[in-house]
Amino acid sequence: MIDTTNALARPQARTSEIPPLLDEDGFLVDPRSWTEDTARAIASSYGIFALEPAHWSVIHFIRDYYQTFGAVPLMRRVCRSQNMTRDAVKNLFGGCIAAWCIAGLPNPGEEAKTYMS
Repeated sequence: MIDTTNALARPQARTSEIPPLLDEDGFLVDPRSWTEDTARAIASSYGIFALEPAHWSVIHFIRDYYQTFGAVPLMRRVCRSQNMTRDAVKNLFGGCIAAWCIAGLPNPGEEAKTYMS
């Protein structure tokens, strides 16, 4: 098992032996490497130190949607699926980008990130 705690840190210089797990925006370089432990480590980098059942429900919905459709779901779809308000989801994650990063989705590109802000 990879020690994601150290691998997720963004050191000044990386050795060529250890590839980075996250890109410069905090998205997993290889979304297939996502595990619940990785999600916990990424969440802690956003100041979320305990992922509760509501977090996991949103995370798994986002992941399932991406695996089914190959795209990130719109926030309103996430809210409807979870029977939550946008504010409730923001309170859980602090914002869309954090939720997507924690869910282990790949970087969606600049245009999509603009809508996620």
